[in-house]
Amino acid sequence: ALSGNMCTDKKAAATNWLEGRGKSVVVEATIPKAVVESTLKTTVAAMVHTNLHKNLIGSAMAGALGGFNAHASNIVTAVFLATGQDPAQNVESSNCITLLEETPEGDLWMSCTMPSLEVGTVGGGTSLEAQSACLEMMGVKGGNAQNPGDNAKQLAQIIASAVLAGEMSLLAALAANTLVQAHMTHNRKPASK
Repeated sequence: ALSGNMCTDKKAAATNWLEGRGKSVVVEATIPKAVVESTLKTTVAAMVHTNLHKNLIGSAMAGALGGFNAHASNIVTAVFLATGQDPAQNVESSNCITLLEETPEGDLWMSCTMPSLEVGTVGGGTSLEAQSACLEMMGVKGGNAQNPGDNAKQLAQIIASAVLAGEMSLLAALAANTLVQAHMTHNRKPASK
C-alpha cells in the first residue's frame, strides 16, 4: 500500500490527533451565567467541574486517544448519516477535546477542538436524495465554484458546532444530575409490569 497505513484511515491514532486529517476545526462559545442557570438548570462552576473530572481526568485515566469529550461521536455519527458522509470515518472524525472555563465575569466559556474531521460535499452518499437535501438545507451541497473546498470546510464547522451544543447539553445534565430523569421522561418506554 502506498501509505504503509501511516494514513491511519478509519483508526484511532495519535498522528490524526497531532497532525490533523481532513479538516481541523475549533469552535467556541460564551454562555452567560444567567442562561446556564435558567436554561441549562445548573451552574457554571458545576459544569466546569464535571468537564474536568469526566472529560479530562476520566478520559486520561482511561487512556483515551483523542477522546477527551462527553459524546462527540454521537453527534458526528448523526450528522454523517444525515449528510451522506462515510460513517466509518467516525473513528478519527470524532477526535475532540472539550474545554470549559469560568470567565472573569462568571460566564461559561467552552470550546471543542476537532483536528481530524473527514467530510465532503461531493460524491459518495452526498448524492442520495435525503442526504443531498440535508446538505442543500445547510447551504453546502456540492462543490463551491468560487472557492473549491469551502463547502466541505463549512460542513466541518457545522458539525463541530453541533458537537459543542451536544457537549453543552450533556455536561449540563450530568452537572445537574438530571440525565437519567431526562431519559426516563423523553427517551424511554415505561417499565413493563
